[in-house]
Amino acid sequence: AYAAENLGDRMSIATWPNYHDPATFESFKAETGVAVEVNVFGSNEEMLAKLQAGGSGWSLFVPTNYTISTYKKLDIIEALDMAKLGNFDGSQEDPRFTSEGTIDGTIYAVPKNWGTTGIAINTKKLTKPMTSWKEFWDTAMAEGDGRTMVHDYQLTTIGNALKYYGYSFNSLKPDELAKAEELLLKVKPHLFAVSSDYQPSMRAGDAWMTMCWTNDGAQLHRDIPEIAYVLGKEGGEIWTDFYAIPKDAPNKPAGYALLNYLMNPKVAVKEHLANGAPSIDARVNALLPKEVMDNPILYPAADLLK
Repeated sequence: AYAAENLGDRMSIATWPNYHDPATFESFKAETGVAVEVNVFGSNEEMLAKLQAGGSGWSLFVPTNYTISTYKKLDIIEALDMAKLGNFDGSQEDPRFTSEGTIDGTIYAVPKNWGTTGIAINTKKLTKPMTSWKEFWDTAMAEGDGRTMVHDYQLTTIGNALKYYGYSFNSLKPDELAKAEELLLKVKPHLFAVSSDYQPSMRAGDAWMTMCWTNDGAQLHRDIPEIAYVLGKEGGEIWTDFYAIPKDAPNKPAGYALLNYLMNPKVAVKEHLANGAPSIDARVNALLPKEVMDNPILYPAADLLK
């Protein structure tokens, strides 16, 4: 399948921390001869800046749903040639999570997986039940002083500060944003770190509590059961990450080949089991063990997603 086009011998993907099974890229190399370099980023802002500057070197990257329209406006992502993605089947994708990849009827990005942003907490170190973003921020300045991490990512950190006051996660009201800023400045001296790569510190016991994405929460709880993952009762962020190809990708044939490979349900199911983010593809869900589909971290009850 890959012999028809010269794929070269290397390509680069930009993605998020702890987000892939390294064996996926090894097996892709064995099949195609293409070595995959993985560049890890902690925010969409970083990815955008790198792409705007030009010469990112990426032939595939993983943007979050709300950024795709910006990439399209700036004319820095490719309208996908779906004929090259035979493993993608839009009819099997959950429509709740896919719409933002398509703009004016043209597909610019295909979904990787979805998830939530919640709180990971070491219940042996912080024994009070954690149920809300208000409790998260209050604990960060009390029992969690010096042991709390927040994302190095404007959307989630500001959004969850807005939730402290019961405001909308997506509020653009100046007075509400000013209150969120006030809270963040108050909390800042109490933090252990501001980073989107929080797993190492949580695993080492240096951090006891962090803002956390679904997949990291699942990995941490799987390996260290006393680390719980909870959703704030005030609500918060539900996100979808997509795969897209930059307009200036240096190796588009390999970018398409890897993307098509990742869309194969048999490959995607291994990725899912390694990284723990909920799948959007019904074909992948059908291959997952029942205990994964029943895991409330990965697939929270419908009432929590309202």
